[in-house]
Amino acid sequence: MNKAPARKAARAKSGEMRAEYRFDYSKAKPNRFASRVDKRRLVVPLDPDVAEVFTTPEAVNNVLRALIGAMPPTKRE
Repeated sequence: MNKAPARKAARAKSGEMRAEYRFDYSKAKPNRFASRVDKRRLVVPLDPDVAEVFTTPEAVNNVLRALIGAMPPTKRE
C-alpha cells in the first residue's frame, strides 16, 4: 500500500512575503541571452519628472549631446 505524499508546510497567504526564502542555486543555468547585451551601452534610471519630459532614448541622447557640445573641453590626465 502506497503512502500518501507528505504535505508541504502551509504556504503564506497570497501577496504576503515570507520571512526567508531558500533558493536552490545548484539548479541555476547560465543566462543564454547575456552574449547579446551591448557592453558599450549604459542604462540609467531617470527620475519620474525627467522621464515625463524625455520619453524616448533619442530625446535624452540629443539633449546630452547638446550639453556635451556646450561644455568647455577638459584636460585628460
